Amino acid sequence: MKAVVLEGRNIRVEDRPVPEPGKEEALIQVTKAGICNTDLELVKGYMDFEGILGHEFVGRVADAPDLQWMGKRVAGEINIPCGKCRVCLGGEPKHCPSREVLGIHQKDGVFAEYVTLPLKNLHVIPDSISDSQGVFIEPLAAATAIFDYVYPGPEERVLVLGDGKLGLLAAQVLRTRSPHIFCVGHHSRKLALLDKWGIQTAHDVREWEGKFDYVIEATGNPRGVEEALRLIKPKGKVVVKSTFHGMVEMDISALVVNEIQLLGSRCGSFAQALAFLKDHPIDLEKMVDEDFPLEEALEALERAKNPEVIKVLLTPG
Repeated sequence: MKAVVLEGRNIRVEDRPVPEPGKEEALIQVTKAGICNTDLELVKGYMDFEGILGHEFVGRVADAPDLQWMGKRVAGEINIPCGKCRVCLGGEPKHCPSREVLGIHQKDGVFAEYVTLPLKNLHVIPDSISDSQGVFIEPLAAATAIFDYVYPGPEERVLVLGDGKLGLLAAQVLRTRSPHIFCVGHHSRKLALLDKWGIQTAHDVREWEGKFDYVIEATGNPRGVEEALRLIKPKGKVVVKSTFHGMVEMDISALVVNEIQLLGSRCGSFAQALAFLKDHPIDLEKMVDEDFPLEEALEALERAKNPEVIKVLLTPG
């Protein structure tokens, strides 16, 4: 099969053997994959990952020990826990200390014609969701996970920092709970989309008076956390969604004096994301800029680096 492989800082498309599924695993033929900012950070050295990139995908089950899964169109949770340790048995498998993470840590990813995943990680994609929309289930799950920490009331003000893929999704998700959603970004085209969705936008947060009850940091930039702490009300909550290769500097005194809650938020529930999408249609198609054949993955990754671009897809075969 063709696969996009990262070794050191070098990426290439090469032939790899089709993976063999283990016990209780499915072999999935990838039909569509999405390039994420995390993929770009992995190329810079984040997580020291080497192997096949990619974790956002839709595919069809080509082989499975349970015949009911055969031919099903699926997306897959990215965390593969051991299922046996104290953390897993305590109900937090995504924090299993020995977990593998699809295309990110010790598990080959989905920028390939085939991938394997445990059956328990799979979720059937309804016919009402296209492949291009289904690729967004993983980042949409990360966006809906914000509700684990922040559930804004109708009068509370929420600021999303960043107009990248996750920022756009987070703003749309939060808009279903409060009319007072604001987003600061640097790209006119992306902000114009948010304007159409009823979200208040600006290039500079100083256009708005006052501070915010909640700030969602999705800049993908080490300076984003410092900016979030400057804009949050005393006793407010900052939810950090960015992952990047590098360290963050911030003013701990502001965190303490203003009694701010600084919360990290990573993956979310695919079931929750699918249910949310059923009840609250999210405009995903307009977020897709270009769809490349898998063989042109190097050009696709370069295209995805463009800050004006929202989403780039890969199609195997």
